[in-house]
Amino acid sequence: MDVDNLIEMANRIGEFFDSMPDREEAIDGVADHIRRFWEPRMRLAILTAAENPEASATMEPILREALHKHRESLMPKTATV
Repeated sequence: MDVDNLIEMANRIGEFFDSMPDREEAIDGVADHIRRFWEPRMRLAILTAAENPEASATMEPILREALHKHRESLMPKTATV
């Protein structure tokens, strides 16, 4: 799975929600979109990338916040990291 492509897609999601006036609602929106529309392997890959300082540095701040805040609910049920 191309993690750079996942980060690019997730950053675009983050940029969309970043325009919302309520920051917490925007962060929740990013996580909700990823939870609802990304398959478990994609979610696991982006969560793993968020733990890598080099990969995390390429993420939009709102995306990093959403992944950190909602890590448990985004983690696929059978995965453990």
